[in-house]
Amino acid sequence: MTTTPQGPAPAADARERKREQRGWYFYDWANSSFYTSVITVFGALYMSSVAAEDAKSDLVRNGPTPCVDAQGVDNNLQNCDISLFGLVFPAGSLWGYLLSVATIIQVLVLPITGAIADRSQYKKRILGGFAFLGSAASALLFFVSGDRWELGVVLYIIGSIGYGASIVTYYSFLPDIATPDERDAVSARGWAFGYLGGGLALAIQLAFYLSHESFGIDQSMAVRICFLSSGLWWALFTIIPLRRLKERQPPHGAEHGVGVVRAGFTELRTTVRAARAFPLTLAFLGAYLIYTDGISTVVAVSAQYGTEELRFSDEVLIATILVIQFVAYFGGIAHGLVARRIGAKKTILGSLVVWIVVITGAYFVEAGQEMQFYAVAVGIGLVLGGTNALSRSLYSQMIPAGKEAQYYSLYEIGERGTSWLGPLLFAGVGQATGSFRYAIIALVIFFVVGFILVALVPVRRAIAAAGNREPAVL
Repeated sequence: MTTTPQGPAPAADARERKREQRGWYFYDWANSSFYTSVITVFGALYMSSVAAEDAKSDLVRNGPTPCVDAQGVDNNLQNCDISLFGLVFPAGSLWGYLLSVATIIQVLVLPITGAIADRSQYKKRILGGFAFLGSAASALLFFVSGDRWELGVVLYIIGSIGYGASIVTYYSFLPDIATPDERDAVSARGWAFGYLGGGLALAIQLAFYLSHESFGIDQSMAVRICFLSSGLWWALFTIIPLRRLKERQPPHGAEHGVGVVRAGFTELRTTVRAARAFPLTLAFLGAYLIYTDGISTVVAVSAQYGTEELRFSDEVLIATILVIQFVAYFGGIAHGLVARRIGAKKTILGSLVVWIVVITGAYFVEAGQEMQFYAVAVGIGLVLGGTNALSRSLYSQMIPAGKEAQYYSLYEIGERGTSWLGPLLFAGVGQATGSFRYAIIALVIFFVVGFILVALVPVRRAIAAAGNREPAVL
């Protein structure tokens, strides 16, 4: 029989806590390059095109293919079939399917990762191990070219596992480094710092990518160098939190080999059963999953909305991504300051109201009016990081001590497991109405429902039920 210890307390000395907190921020800075560059921009841009190029090469081997005619004229990627593990599908669908498969695998991996991290006295090693695994996979995407798109599939999935598992472990350090009264500000600064790092890395990469001809390299090589730089950025800046963070978890049971994995599964089963004793924590988690689905959908479909409904060029869309990234830094800091005065719950509710206003504004943006689109981007940036950051810190207050990584694994996989609802609504409304304006305004429902559910959660009772001390301002 094993026992789970109470969570370790943050350092009593304020200077020591500040040092750990500053180191902790750097992991948000480090991993944001993978999310921003590899997932959001260059992965979607590159992977399907490489797969299509491989399919086109069949023209040489087997004659005309569905994606090129006998003269080698390039057609739509959706008409260009590729195959993997015996399944045949359009090259243009590769990225969507890849995101889905990576999500499913993370749903299986993250809970046991969280259970092991909660048991282990080597939580920092787990963070570093998954971070370096993910960064190595990101860097190795450099070798994806020609007909090697299947290698890209494998490396992307490995990178996503490293990213998700390291995030779960990283989040679980928050109660270790900050008192209840400090967590909102610390979480907000970390999230803001992440957007600043991701935006800076992306700005450098985009400047290089857009001027690749002046360096004498083709577009494919430019993207591959961006993959390599993202992996190096992630790995190098991960060293800072690994040097600053301290191990506080005392040993409790087998810590090596098969023993800790088996114990992790046992502890996970125990946590899932025990979670029913904390219905208010689960209620907040449910509310978060609804409005974060709205947030992720807005971010995911903004480029499509800008291209197909508003007819903006790629240059405008790239500039919009950068605006969101850098404004999100200031938005995250501002959310932390506001939460210090009125509390995390009220700040989240106010942020959700702003989301409703911003999406309504997006509905009224006129085609070709760039400044209106940039104004919407500024609005998104102001609430993007802060809403998520305060949700992360408020949730940490409701987690039973010693179970942080496991509950954050539920937080992460829940977010991934519901992330199909928003895109489905957007696509369905767009198809039914023939207009993405109605599709974008339909996303307001996620924020309205999220607002109502968060307002109904008695967070003070939830924190007390989890056995934690309430912050002075909530």
